[in-house]
Amino acid sequence: MVILNLVLFSALIFVLFRYRKRDAPLSHQVLAGLIGGTLYGFFLQFIYADDTTTISSTLAWTNVIGSSYVNLLKMIVMPLVLVMMISAVIRMKEIAAVGKIGSMIVGILVATTAIAALVGIIVANSFGLTADGLIEGARELARAEVLEIRQERVSDLTLPQILVSFVPTNIFADLTGARSTSIIAVVIFGILFGIAALLVGRENPEQGASIDKFVAATMAIIMKLVRLIMLLTPYGILALMSKVIAGSSGEDILSLLSFIIASYVAILIMFVVHTLILGLMGIGATGYFKKVWPVLTFAFTSRSSAATIPLNVETQINEFNVPPSIANLSATFGSTIGQNGCAGIYPAMLAAMIAPTLGIDPLEPMFLLSLIGIVTISSFGVAGVGGGATFAALIVLPAMGFPVALVALLISIEPLIDMARTALNVNGSMTAGIVTSRLLRDKSQNAVEEAAQNPR
Repeated sequence: MVILNLVLFSALIFVLFRYRKRDAPLSHQVLAGLIGGTLYGFFLQFIYADDTTTISSTLAWTNVIGSSYVNLLKMIVMPLVLVMMISAVIRMKEIAAVGKIGSMIVGILVATTAIAALVGIIVANSFGLTADGLIEGARELARAEVLEIRQERVSDLTLPQILVSFVPTNIFADLTGARSTSIIAVVIFGILFGIAALLVGRENPEQGASIDKFVAATMAIIMKLVRLIMLLTPYGILALMSKVIAGSSGEDILSLLSFIIASYVAILIMFVVHTLILGLMGIGATGYFKKVWPVLTFAFTSRSSAATIPLNVETQINEFNVPPSIANLSATFGSTIGQNGCAGIYPAMLAAMIAPTLGIDPLEPMFLLSLIGIVTISSFGVAGVGGGATFAALIVLPAMGFPVALVALLISIEPLIDMARTALNVNGSMTAGIVTSRLLRDKSQNAVEEAAQNPR
């Protein structure tokens, strides 16, 4: 039976390949892969409802494509971040501009995360969600023991310690992604390397010209590699979506349906908030989501903000004319700082669910302010991979004096909600990049007009 399943899956791949041959837009190809993966996943669930072995064996083979695609994107993340940061600094020519752009992007990410936390609290309260009544099964109890151990490691983190973790001590180790904050460390190294290159160019223009040519050539190669990998997106989405649908438990999903619905409502509200912010910049919702659809689809199925960085950067540059320096900073910072879904909505909802069981009104002003503040601070350095929301919750809940057992109780449905949260994280980073680009462009234009009106 596994062979027959794989033949069917191969047929779907062939259909996608033929569709691409017709010069269909990438967004249409991604949509076709999403639909094909969903149908194939339900097919496996329906036909082999009582034969999990066949489903597992089939997914083990189909996931070769899905995992390989994700691995290729992860492979390119660190080289892309490093080269783009060096290139961005060199192109700016003014060291002060790096800090200005970075602070603006971080400010937008943190502000939207605070809004996301407030949305999560209000939605959880509106749905009447509470930690009472959730049954701890054997699987959840086993997971709880593991999380309690992990909580002991991360709950002692302070803001100064988090900030120190951003600074690289071994750039080669960080290029391997050895730490959850490795991407930020690589960004910092790239900025410092670029600043050093700028200073060398100022002291020796001949060497500066050689540096510019080398960085430009390296950047061209990296971007070409990104485009080659992007051509595989529809096939990766097909395999990833098949795994998501076929691997979900219907009983687990139904038992916590209220939490799932509430989570998606909160996430949808934040998408609306992003849309309103972009609308203030003159960007229409329909045109925007049509352009970012492939990026959000990959983020949804891969559950990895970090792996989505190449697609994120490429879309910002090509579709919205965002300068590479801003696109790279927003995509990179957005994968670890100010994640609206994982670091904003999720821990805030859990805290709002636990509060009533301890006799606390989740809408009490002081509780709201303290929770939003802790959520915002903890959003620095959350790993941009699947499970980042768990890490954020393990920081926020102990900081509020709450138990972490609820994190374990939700493990059954975590992947289903995490898909939408990751898409929101990525959308937040793109929003930050686009808004920063438009604001800086407007300021530059105003400065030019001012100079023209007041010539010296």
